Amino acid sequence: MSGAIHSGLMQRADVDLDCDTVVIGSGAGGAVVAANLAEAGERVIVLEEGPQVPALQHGAMRQSESIRHLWRDGAMTLALGLGGGPSINVTTGRAVGGSSMLTGGVSFRIPDHVLDAWAKDLALPELSPKGMEPYFEVVEKEVHVETVPEEMRSRSTRLFGEGAAKHGVEMKPMRRNTRGCDGCGRCNFGCPHGAKLSVDLTYLPRAVAAGADIWADVHVERVRMDGARATSVEATFRDLDDKKHRLRVRAKRVVVAAGGMHTPLLLAKSGVTSPALGKNLTLHPSFRVMAFFDQPVRGWEGALQSAYIDHYEKDEGILFNSLFIPNGVMAGTMPGFGPKYWSRAKDVANMAIFGGMLHDDAGGEVHEGPFGGDPVLTYRMSERDFRRIPRLLRLMGEFWFAAGAREIIVPVFGSEPLDADEFRRFPFENVPGSKLECSSQHPLGSCQMGAARGVSVVDANGKVWGTDNLYVACGSIMPTSLGVNPQIAIMSMATRIAFKLREKRAS
Repeated sequence: MSGAIHSGLMQRADVDLDCDTVVIGSGAGGAVVAANLAEAGERVIVLEEGPQVPALQHGAMRQSESIRHLWRDGAMTLALGLGGGPSINVTTGRAVGGSSMLTGGVSFRIPDHVLDAWAKDLALPELSPKGMEPYFEVVEKEVHVETVPEEMRSRSTRLFGEGAAKHGVEMKPMRRNTRGCDGCGRCNFGCPHGAKLSVDLTYLPRAVAAGADIWADVHVERVRMDGARATSVEATFRDLDDKKHRLRVRAKRVVVAAGGMHTPLLLAKSGVTSPALGKNLTLHPSFRVMAFFDQPVRGWEGALQSAYIDHYEKDEGILFNSLFIPNGVMAGTMPGFGPKYWSRAKDVANMAIFGGMLHDDAGGEVHEGPFGGDPVLTYRMSERDFRRIPRLLRLMGEFWFAAGAREIIVPVFGSEPLDADEFRRFPFENVPGSKLECSSQHPLGSCQMGAARGVSVVDANGKVWGTDNLYVACGSIMPTSLGVNPQIAIMSMATRIAFKLREKRAS
């Protein structure tokens, strides 16, 4: 019998439910677990704080509407920089489908050198490249990961690639979870054609078809524990009259998949204690450099993310990703105001953009917010990572000028556009962290997986140390930073956990 999607807004009284497994969170991790367990015959309930927004309805929204309705905190979450490092804007999703609704579809596997380190240095042998291969294959098939053809690269991306090639650096084609993409460049704000196969179009429909129920617009407050055993999940919701009600789900097993920011807080509120809980957060700090050319670029024509450069990733921890955000968002982020701003914004057709991110050390922490609200994030960037920023920015600038850019805009607050001579004289090494414009879409690692209880939150199978039936299956369990976009990594790790849970029925 098929399940259904329910909304707390439409209920008028308290709700009590029973199931085999309750999954908290409907994003890349939770959706995978829900689909696999429901298809194995378990009674599954998924709890999601955000609303259900159908894919085509999302794709019809303006960018500002998408940010208001599906992005947590209106895309204004901030990790406060400590120790002289930059503060980082952290964007995540809040909807049925989670952050997968807001990605560019980028589908990297976890690099082999990262998996080798997990298997050998962290004593997690099943996470070797050979051990993870079957899970990557399953996920890539389920979400239709395909290579972006060169003809779908925007001129913005092509120009950056031309500049890199003049420095002997190769640009590679991106792989994304798409089918029928026409390169409209709106991936982060909803695909108008349903071509980006996020989990709301793949795993969640499978889960519902197999009998799972999804409850949207409900806020999970805690997991109730009886000693080492999770017995139920307590949540609240508000109806259309703004009256508050209670929802309780009694379950034989609980899987938390609330993401790197919220999972550690939920575990702490549920009585879980660990020296590693809420620590070791990684963010992949990212920086964009925009360039103006004398001729039109029209960078919005083509796939939003279509190519990358990993030439420096293994040795220097730097990855370059193509992107081009919609014009309204792009123009709104240009420096200046008044006539000076307008003189730049009107030339948006001549603008190109590319992004660079760091394979960072674990410098973040998740703290409980005031009055028990959303988490407060702090991030202390390591000295090694801070020293990499000038290198990242200088490489990007040189690639742009080699491609013929007239001037570039660097992510330093208060700086003016720079021509080639000004750029090469710019004192990047002396810029304080507080002056750097930095963003992240990848909060990971705050409930690390590990081989020993004292240094991790979950064991090699995703079970919270010291519990019998409480599991975690989201980006928070990553043992270290990945150095690449984490969508496929999260889905593959969740698939591995789900397969193991299928072998041991909930009881």
